Amino acid sequence: MRHVERVEVVLANNDRVTVRAGDVFLKIDADKTRTDVEVEAMTLAPVPTPKVLWRNPPALALAAVPGSVLGRLGEPSTASPAAWAAAGAAIRALHDAPLPPWPGKGLDELASRLESECDWLVANEVLPGDTVRRNQQLAERALRRWTPVFTHGDLHVEHVFVDGDKVTGIIDWSEASLGDPLFDLATLTLGHEDHLDDVIA
Repeated sequence: MRHVERVEVVLANNDRVTVRAGDVFLKIDADKTRTDVEVEAMTLAPVPTPKVLWRNPPALALAAVPGSVLGRLGEPSTASPAAWAAAGAAIRALHDAPLPPWPGKGLDELASRLESECDWLVANEVLPGDTVRRNQQLAERALRRWTPVFTHGDLHVEHVFVDGDKVTGIIDWSEASLGDPLFDLATLTLGHEDHLDDVIA
């Protein structure tokens, strides 16, 4: 690694931390399984992914991908409609790829997690109970049967990098699994619904 002027903490919690030092991302994860999934998913995915520089559990070093993020939650995206369309094409390529050999979360697990999260919001008086329950009912509509595909599982708009109208990399594959293709689509366009038509064009 060449001269590094600063180290940026990208993500930090009690389970994992990601830091950027120059053009290298260093991920340290207490759960080796997530790192195993990330490395294998990047190998299997038919889309641009970061290059694995080295791995020494619990640490994983990845090269930064070129370009800039497709957008940021809460901010208007400066990426072109063609860049969003390229992101949509990349997602369809992923969803059409052979299934990964590990399972994903099933309906029962997702429903249980939704219920426990809503219970927590009410118990800790974060939001009024009627507001939580009304939104829980709306969220439960998404819990329907689906045909499993290879999903990214955490496809936030900040995880897709573009250069002009080309996707240069998709990062953060630790949640990749068999899953609902619409979950990837909804996550990507959250806060950027105006680009939904570009993505599905």
